[in-house]
Amino acid sequence: MAGGDPIVGSLYVYAPNRVAPVFFTTAYALSAIGHIWQCRRYNSWKLVGLHPLCAVMFTVGYALREYGSFNYIYDENNATILITFIMSQVFIFVCPPLLELANYHVLGRIFYYVPHLPPVPPNRVLTTFGALMALIEFLNSLGVSLSANPSSSHSQQELGKNMSLAALILQLIIIASFVALAGIFHRRCIKTNIHAKAVLTPLYTLYTSMALILIRCIYRLVEHTGNTNVDLDNLESLRQLSPILRYEWYFYIFEATLMLLNSVLWNVWHPGRYLPEKHNIHLARDGVTEIEGEEQKDQRSLLLKLLSVLTFGLLFRKKTQRGSFEELQEYRGLARRSETN
Repeated sequence: MAGGDPIVGSLYVYAPNRVAPVFFTTAYALSAIGHIWQCRRYNSWKLVGLHPLCAVMFTVGYALREYGSFNYIYDENNATILITFIMSQVFIFVCPPLLELANYHVLGRIFYYVPHLPPVPPNRVLTTFGALMALIEFLNSLGVSLSANPSSSHSQQELGKNMSLAALILQLIIIASFVALAGIFHRRCIKTNIHAKAVLTPLYTLYTSMALILIRCIYRLVEHTGNTNVDLDNLESLRQLSPILRYEWYFYIFEATLMLLNSVLWNVWHPGRYLPEKHNIHLARDGVTEIEGEEQKDQRSLLLKLLSVLTFGLLFRKKTQRGSFEELQEYRGLARRSETN
């Protein structure tokens, strides 16, 4: 790892390590393969499709960083070096908010599975937090693009830094909201004596995942509150930068490693193993019996489904009918299986 000695002209501030990107490119690629296989195995693309997407994006990001480890001196006459650096930063930094959104998708599916206990309607989880995540992704991607580009003016770099900082603060607020929602739901499960593995295992996995994302957000927040004004041609100015920017090991521990652990976490405890594939499968009030309600067919075209995904579920949503959970009151419907523990 870089020893904290800045190098004039380096887009990374230091001379980047050439071995670490190879390890993380390989590790994320293996995790991506695992996610793709699991999504096919459990038909869970809608549930956790963001995980294979982010794993692939991480793989590309660290592969580009490996290229950058050999080509890191800024050259105005070589646009490839700068474009590669910016794309690497964007691919790596935009994924954590998407992974957080994936967690809210899983939480929403848990709420669908136990619809009589959630503090908010299940369909509101993804739409509400999808809107907030769309805003975070906009601020994050544009902020990184501006702040990471040495050809940007000082005011543009400051704007990029502030946009990234705003995205991080908003992300921390949303994480706190997640803990509140999941905590209330979990407490209600305990009070009603629901201990189904299909509920508790994804919940504990969500808690762990959000803890990893939270640590990563705090790291990024601390990074942005220090001296981040990078002047590639001024060695003394580079030496005054925050240690988080001058020492590469911070990045690999609090960014690369934490997000890799998060990706592997969902490989090991994939929610498709525990939660039913269909939204109309609900856990009855006894905490044991599964009830299959009336299935609502998705009449949307493939284009509308794709547009719904690209807009974080804000637009072109599937129309749902009220009263879909009424069968839980008297156990009407078909008991899918009698034991979920």
